Amino acid sequence: MKNLKYAIAAIALSAVSFGSFAAELVTSAPAGQQPAGVISATGGSNLSSLESQLSAKASAIGAKSYVITSTTGQNNLHGTAVIYE
Repeated sequence: MKNLKYAIAAIALSAVSFGSFAAELVTSAPAGQQPAGVISATGGSNLSSLESQLSAKASAIGAKSYVITSTTGQNNLHGTAVIYE
């Protein structure tokens, strides 16, 4: 029973800490942050799925925020974003 309590606590804490590292979508260059590069994603079926892919890539790299700069396509979307640190 004691191990179960520790396992539940570990899962809860890891979920909280993961959310704090998510990159934030912004509409313009954030003040006090520097551009760190460009990311791209392909294969989104709609704008929400493309945004999710870009957000995941930005978070994985450790970006604080990102700005989507372009999207193209109809059924197979491609998008690019500038990431900021």
